[in-house]
Amino acid sequence: MRANKYSPAEVRDKPGLGGKIPHVPKLLDQVRDVLRMKHYSLRTEQAYVNWIKRYILFHDKRHPAEMGEAEIRSFISDLASKKLVAASTQTVALSALLFLYRNVLKKEQPFIEGIERAKRPERLPVVFTKDEVTEILLRLDGVPYLIAGLLYGSGLRLMDALRLRVKDIDFERNEIVVREGKGAKDRVTMLPGAIKRKLQDHLARVQLLHKDDLLSGGGEVYLPYALDRKFTNAAKEWKWQYIFPAAKASVDPRSGRKRRHHFSEDSIHRAVKRAISQAGIPKHGSSHTFRHSFATHLLENGYDIRTVQELLGHKDVRTTMIYTHVLNKGGRGVRSPLDHRANE
Repeated sequence: MRANKYSPAEVRDKPGLGGKIPHVPKLLDQVRDVLRMKHYSLRTEQAYVNWIKRYILFHDKRHPAEMGEAEIRSFISDLASKKLVAASTQTVALSALLFLYRNVLKKEQPFIEGIERAKRPERLPVVFTKDEVTEILLRLDGVPYLIAGLLYGSGLRLMDALRLRVKDIDFERNEIVVREGKGAKDRVTMLPGAIKRKLQDHLARVQLLHKDDLLSGGGEVYLPYALDRKFTNAAKEWKWQYIFPAAKASVDPRSGRKRRHHFSEDSIHRAVKRAISQAGIPKHGSSHTFRHSFATHLLENGYDIRTVQELLGHKDVRTTMIYTHVLNKGGRGVRSPLDHRANE
């Protein structure tokens, strides 16, 4: 009888030789695992996985490990030339693929040259006047009113406001700490006195809701960086609760645990759009327009651009400079020659 030429260890590791094939996670599961290990947001995870899927399908389901710079270039260029995507969308797609190769497949890709770039439009931000802000806020109430007040009064992004925890607001110092805003940076901004009392009343109601959740066996909230494993009861502590909680608990798509998440982003968008329409304001505004208005009105009131930059959390002052072009001066403060002629 012929002796087995494979050792027991080799038999265990080789398929078809009586051994078990070790479980290897699918590529997209590996991508999700690495994204979560690096603490990327759920939104970024969903976007990256979607773009990686599209990349694979674009190249007839070839495995990314078999492809490289040329295939990345052709896919990204196609987005601009045929799909006509926005420049920001093209950038996200490229970031997703570079993340895949560098962090999952461990293949460092050089700077990708020769990509046809989508043209980035040079648009000025839409800005509400101070009277328009007043008219819109008059048509909001409850949570949408408070959040809109923070977007305009503190310069927050919508997700900054929705992710605020009880511990992030200091009523004594009248300040708000924005934790891990865009670019994973913390920053401090002001708490508007105009909504301070209403915000305190709102928190009193939220605390009662939290106590009811605890009595019913709930009261848990998502904690970043797996702090719930490090601090066993932290997820149920009052200081960690969202300031604007959802109406009911839901299942966390990552952990599968039932928790009370923060208020719906879409609900705020709809409420603000409705208020803009009811106020009869003929501008293509949104909830983010409040942040643009915050910056512009501060500059109009004489605050220096570096201060506004810090409050907004911009990395580069050139990003903040865009608001100097929409100051309420009309035509860069230059008087029209037609007006000069009329006064002659």
